[in-house]
Amino acid sequence: MRLAVNIDHIATLRNARNEGEPNPVDAALLAEKSGAVGIVCHLREDRRHIRDSDLRALRRAVTTKLDLEMAMTDEMQRIAIETVPELITLVPEKREELTTEGGFDIRRHFRRLAEFLEPIRAAGIEASIFIEPDRDAIDLAAEAGADLVELHTGSYALKEGAEQAKEFERIRSAAAYAAGRGLRVVAGHGLNYRNIAPFKSIGEIEEVSIGHALISRAAFVGIPEAVREMLELIG
Repeated sequence: MRLAVNIDHIATLRNARNEGEPNPVDAALLAEKSGAVGIVCHLREDRRHIRDSDLRALRRAVTTKLDLEMAMTDEMQRIAIETVPELITLVPEKREELTTEGGFDIRRHFRRLAEFLEPIRAAGIEASIFIEPDRDAIDLAAEAGADLVELHTGSYALKEGAEQAKEFERIRSAAAYAAGRGLRVVAGHGLNYRNIAPFKSIGEIEEVSIGHALISRAAFVGIPEAVREMLELIG
């Protein structure tokens, strides 16, 4: 299983003082050098962490894979086509939320989705949709022309014991179903050093996206060691 590192909260820390440090690009390069196969950033409507200038700098610097998380808006579509990340991931977005809450409401937005993705994919950018581990959502993602689905693991991360095990099996089943529909499968949200180990048993999940937990760990041990420890858990 591969690791993609979300560096949003390096920007959160920088923005606390607006003095230029720490630099998200420096974090991305350290993560790549330490074994991450991709860098994830979420350009939010309110620019609360990653900014447009960060995205441009990351595009110039990242040599593995740049995954732009974004809302399904005309502005973000334009930015994606101008920037040309290797991958975009459509996520839900609300101004009042602290972090992304739940999967993209693909049923509600399905009519627009295929049309929205068409120029992005024409620009040579792969498209992923962040969805709940649900078969109907997977079917709609496939029909809309997504290349990948990212299964939302937030509910798993919030549960314990038998309830967590039940949610894990739901994710396992969804991953197998998505692969059967011809979609590549990744996973993320809420995964950390304590709860991620079981995911290496799901062969269909080729990659996990880790942000908050890894950056938090890096505050104590540094990014190279935080990446190394996570790779050891998922390898």
